[in-house]
Amino acid sequence: MSSAEFENIATLEDEFTESPEVTPERQVEMSAHDISIWFNKRKVLEGVNIEFPKRTVTALIGPSGCGKSTFLRTLNRLHELIPGAALAGEIRYEGKDIYAPEVDPVLIRLAIGMVFQKPNPFPSMTIRGNVLAGLKLSGMKRPNHDDIVEETLTAAGLWTEVKDRLNHEAGSLSGGQQQRLVIARALAVNPHVLLMDEPCSALDPASTLKVEETIRQLSKDITIIIVTHNMQQAVRVADYTAFFLAAEGEPGHIVEQGPTTDIFGNPQDQRTLDYVNGRFG
Repeated sequence: MSSAEFENIATLEDEFTESPEVTPERQVEMSAHDISIWFNKRKVLEGVNIEFPKRTVTALIGPSGCGKSTFLRTLNRLHELIPGAALAGEIRYEGKDIYAPEVDPVLIRLAIGMVFQKPNPFPSMTIRGNVLAGLKLSGMKRPNHDDIVEETLTAAGLWTEVKDRLNHEAGSLSGGQQQRLVIARALAVNPHVLLMDEPCSALDPASTLKVEETIRQLSKDITIIIVTHNMQQAVRVADYTAFFLAAEGEPGHIVEQGPTTDIFGNPQDQRTLDYVNGRFG
């Protein structure tokens, strides 16, 4: 993919933003409409409908195997990279279907970034090099690399800890610092949405709190969707929560969704009440 093609991301985002399907009152960044997912002939998720308001955090919760992470991967077209995977329905970013034939998935993955469960910096590359790696790999042209490094590391809550050792290898950082470095690397390409798949599951409590602080700060500017098994974390960071569940032998689905205060304080479905109170899962 050439640099010129990557520069088309601005045009692509303009087209999405101009869509009449999204009204100013709703301020929806992304939405899923009747999403069902298969791996070969096995349906793993059915009939998912959800909206993600701009500059908010939405937590996806539920037991293992209910389709949360699978659904997350559909939101920037990583799902389609899995052999035998199939999808029905629409995922809309700024009102337009990201799976439409004319939409370049590479551009989508620049606008909708991903942070995985385990920190995955390039360990033998410097801290500075890691931050700029996404820009170089994508071919995106952004001036003032020093400013980008400082801005993204500051946004990820890591600048004060590493500003004097930017040329040290990323492998010298702690696990929590590596995860925040990965977040900074994702931010360097200016995403509008950040997907996070259990980003704190491998971290100690102190590092987890720092990443959570980063998430809350980032949500002032970008939309964040996070899969978590930590109910306390969902309460601490999420504005909205969706509870996924899969019955034995059946595909996963959303049981209940809404403001986090309602899901945890006044759920409408007994299954939600049981799950958030630790009675199963």
